[in-house]
Amino acid sequence: MEFSRKVKIAPSILSADFANFGAECRAIEDQGADWVHVDVMDGHFVPNLTFGPAMCAALRTHIRGVMDVHLMISPVDQYLEAYAKAGADVISAHLEAGPHIHRTLQAIRGLGCKAGLAINPGTGIEAVACLLDMVDVVNVMTVNPGFGGQKLIESSFAKVRALRAMIGDRPVHIEIDGGVTNENAGALVAAGADVLVAGSTVFKGGSVAAPQVYGSNIKALRAAAEA
Repeated sequence: MEFSRKVKIAPSILSADFANFGAECRAIEDQGADWVHVDVMDGHFVPNLTFGPAMCAALRTHIRGVMDVHLMISPVDQYLEAYAKAGADVISAHLEAGPHIHRTLQAIRGLGCKAGLAINPGTGIEAVACLLDMVDVVNVMTVNPGFGGQKLIESSFAKVRALRAMIGDRPVHIEIDGGVTNENAGALVAAGADVLVAGSTVFKGGSVAAPQVYGSNIKALRAAAEA
């Protein structure tokens, strides 16, 4: 993964057809997706239950590019190796998921993956400052994690601007996760984001039988982000 601040679209497969994940991953990449975002939820840290390491390993065989694994689980440390072995390129852990986030980030990099730090909407960025030299991605949750289709929390824009100033010239991506639409993508990128996670905005109206709709949705979102 060569670092670039060029806008990257990362469709969340939480919005894909659960009975057709392999074909869905191939379809979105063929239609222009930059990363494939995999939301791992444990029913404990967040009120939903999704994918384990075996599912991620199965998905990996269908993903040519970046597999971006977002661990919304607690505890997290004992599962890092399993997701790394499953083929994750980026593993993001939540600052709120355990008492030793410094150790968690070290472990992710030690496994050969890019280290992501995710923060919930109610978490300020002050605690991120001392971790910026240990991370490759800061995932700013712009909805409360657990479910897709939520509206972006408006206070997130100021948070992203402050985070971008804090990062400075470090090679750290700012990823936005939650409520990304064509209407707010431009403002998010202007604030400093460069990775946009999008579920329903990418998948709405399309299917593996009509993947061109995914392509149109991705193109529209990218155009809005880069406008």
